[in-house]
Amino acid sequence: MSEPGGARGIIAVDKMDGKVLFLNPTTYETEVVLDGFPRNVHELLALPETGLAYVPIFGDGIHGRNPNPQHLVCVFDLGKRAHVATIDTRPYIAPHTPKLGPDGLIYITCENSAVVAVIDRKTNAVVEALDTGSTNGHRLIISPDGSRLYTENEEDATVSVIDLPKRKLLGKIATPRPLAGIAISADGRTLVAVDDAEPVLFLIDAEAGRIREEVRLEGVPKAAQIARYAPDNSIIGVTSLTSDTVSLIDPSFRQQTAIKVGRQPMDMAFHGDELFIACQGDGSVHVIDVPNKRHKRSFAAGVGCETLAFF
Repeated sequence: MSEPGGARGIIAVDKMDGKVLFLNPTTYETEVVLDGFPRNVHELLALPETGLAYVPIFGDGIHGRNPNPQHLVCVFDLGKRAHVATIDTRPYIAPHTPKLGPDGLIYITCENSAVVAVIDRKTNAVVEALDTGSTNGHRLIISPDGSRLYTENEEDATVSVIDLPKRKLLGKIATPRPLAGIAISADGRTLVAVDDAEPVLFLIDAEAGRIREEVRLEGVPKAAQIARYAPDNSIIGVTSLTSDTVSLIDPSFRQQTAIKVGRQPMDMAFHGDELFIACQGDGSVHVIDVPNKRHKRSFAAGVGCETLAFF
């Protein structure tokens, strides 16, 4: 899992305090704090190769209960550590999960509009919207070959399947209970959908469009939140917001280790042989030694960061 070279910095989204932070990648000290955003910064797409990062402004609520949805995505210059542009997603509202597509466009769920908005990075404008056939599209993932885009539709208990080149909704995969997160294997054959009601992962056969297996999380008493593969796909991290744990799971789903972290862990960033967990409930970031599957250290960052990335 080791990565060559070092990082120039860390960008972190402090959702609980409405700020974007830049941290030293070695000492983890907060060096720059950017403020003044509408409520509330939420989620992150960092593209170190372009020197830019994108942070949606979701609204003042949470998924399914967002009374004042926003319609903005803020663009940050990673080198300058500055907010340099703002994208307006209207008429689509509550932008949530941005991902870079194989065509160089950004795909982002707009929950309250039940679409995936398509953003042209050259013009910082929405150029298209893809119907998800859902109530609220929550998170999305794109298959490694770029042929499919999947959204997990939390309260609908479905995964929408979109033919990305044809811009066509192919159908939806039903799950027994509501969902909270989604990931995809390196070969594109297995979708990992996180159960929002029980500590379970639904392993979905992407080609067949049905659940192949349910995997119960060991040592995790309550439902999980986010699943993320390591860049080399050697391991999967799964956080449980209500259990204060991160689970390290091998790609065969036969071995797993639950590790206690801070309060309300959310998203993760793999960096070399370490996994960084942002815990929004207590303003801590926890560092996991991945090869040895143990807690290594923690440090403070803002009031409550939900996600972070190295660049």
